[in-house]
Amino acid sequence: MTGGLTIGQAAAFVEVTIKTVRHYHRLGLVAEPERDGSGYRRYRSADLLRLVQVRTLATAGVPLAEIGDLLEADPEPFAAALDDVARRLTERIEHLIARRDTLHRLTGGDRLLLPDRACAVLERLTDLGFDPDYVATQREALVLARALIPEIFDGFLTRLEHSLDDPGYVELTKRAVEAASWDPDDPRIEELASLLTHKLLGDRALLSMPPRSRSDTAARYGAVNHHREDRAPAVARLNALIETNLRAAGIDVPYQ
Repeated sequence: MTGGLTIGQAAAFVEVTIKTVRHYHRLGLVAEPERDGSGYRRYRSADLLRLVQVRTLATAGVPLAEIGDLLEADPEPFAAALDDVARRLTERIEHLIARRDTLHRLTGGDRLLLPDRACAVLERLTDLGFDPDYVATQREALVLARALIPEIFDGFLTRLEHSLDDPGYVELTKRAVEAASWDPDDPRIEELASLLTHKLLGDRALLSMPPRSRSDTAARYGAVNHHREDRAPAVARLNALIETNLRAAGIDVPYQ
């Protein structure tokens, strides 16, 4: 190659930028050519070959910090090093695929934070005619339950599934939703609390309570069971009465 190439020509031939070539020089991956009589560095075929080798390995995912040693390695360690790079690339690909799948799940709303089984319960509430605000509150409570008391989450879902199969319980729950607009001292609240307690005690095995192994168990349970009560004093009283009735029946409901 008579005269050699300028850095701009060399970069264009190898399909990288001039900045990239200079970066390779700074890292010691490609030696800087000697300057000619006019003061310009001229890249010859050997320089271009080295640039192609470095660019190819970098494009394949080999970290720049490893390329220098890799190019000086014998065939056997070279192959082993490439296998290691391939393994790491596979791990990165799997990680990126997982992140992509998470982004796709974002478009599915609930399914990012809740398992399909919980989403089916929420869909069932909608199908049964529950108010959208109530469904939204239950969605939030399920997210909290899964995060704060995961040890009883499956049992909690099982109770919900069984409850939604009981028309009587569904009707009482709809009355409880209506109770949000009642006065907290409305005498109907005590009656409704008694009826709901009776339904809950109909199958004690489904009343999953969190173990007392943590000092903050009551706070965790309360954050879930009393979610959004501050917006509806009548519902807060209804839940408090139900918890009192359950404790009286021997159910170990944590005190908040």
